Amino acid sequence: MIRFILVIAFVILFLILSIPVILVELLIGKFNPDLKNKQCLGIVQWAFRVILWMAGVKVTTIGEENIPVGEPVLYVGNHRSYFDILITYVRVKGLTGYMSKMEVKRIPLLRDWMKALHCQFIDRTDVKQGLKVILDCIELIKTGISVCVFPEGTRNREEGTFLPFHEGSFKIATKTNCAIVPMTLNNAGAIFEDHIPYVKKTHVVLEYGKPIYPKDLSKEELKHVGSYVQNIIMETHEKNKALV
Repeated sequence: MIRFILVIAFVILFLILSIPVILVELLIGKFNPDLKNKQCLGIVQWAFRVILWMAGVKVTTIGEENIPVGEPVLYVGNHRSYFDILITYVRVKGLTGYMSKMEVKRIPLLRDWMKALHCQFIDRTDVKQGLKVILDCIELIKTGISVCVFPEGTRNREEGTFLPFHEGSFKIATKTNCAIVPMTLNNAGAIFEDHIPYVKKTHVVLEYGKPIYPKDLSKEELKHVGSYVQNIIMETHEKNKALV
């Protein structure tokens, strides 16, 4: 329970004390967007590292060299925990907008930091709005900003199980031919979700797969690219079970 209290206290303090910071960054963004992006990324990555340290999360990272350098990518991962975002965000190579559910947009201050980092909020009940978010993500890729999605659409409730990957989010890659980078997380649910409200010291394995370029896929693989990527993540998850 102490870890949970520490994490919540830090998040609240960070959000409150960072009010003037986010206002300054938004002002900087009007004159120097690149500087604002770089500074916001650094600030949030620092905050996430502090939270992971407080939570006692140790991460073994495999295959980080597979992430293409100097080009935007579509990160795709399985989803077991709120901590998935923290674990993966501290390792992104450049500015990356995460796709989040619309409900998060209701949280004051958090939504402002997310907007500053080009995160996109999707309403899973509104097909038209969901399509617009995909188009906005395509534009992010075109401007050099990576995108991260968890295409199951929600968190799994049991380790080793997977929900179907929604194919729509993969249009971000197929329409831009950016690399798809599979991210496989093992044991993330053991941090918090498996024993709410306790946050427990946990070892998590994160593996980045080799980049997948849509142009290199066959017509059949491209038709079911979500399933293609999911199979890679499932196989990697099974392989890494012995490491946690």
